Amino acid sequence: MASSKKYFHDHLVLLLLSVQVFLAFAGSIFVLLRLVGGHSSGHIVAYRPALGVNAYQPGSVQNLLGFVGFALLVLLAHTVLSMRTYRIHRQLSVAILSLGILLLVLNIIVSNALLLLG
Repeated sequence: MASSKKYFHDHLVLLLLSVQVFLAFAGSIFVLLRLVGGHSSGHIVAYRPALGVNAYQPGSVQNLLGFVGFALLVLLAHTVLSMRTYRIHRQLSVAILSLGILLLVLNIIVSNALLLLG
């Protein structure tokens, strides 16, 4: 259990975990607020350029709630992987947390782009 104590005393790991938690909850709240305040007729969930005129594919609210689930799944999975790899190598743990931050930023960008189209 000494490794988990060291894990939570590492300042860089705590910074990256804090950024991940902030991005996951900010992205989730952003999507939920846009869905509540927006129209309920249909949201664009995909763009298929090969279809021509019907390139934008409409979807339901459940499709966009997947972004919230993805953000929470990334937060949970990267935190667990980082904790397990910390005792093997600290830099591997930091890299896993950094990649989680990248995924959460991309999640926010894509969900914002889709919600602005609809």
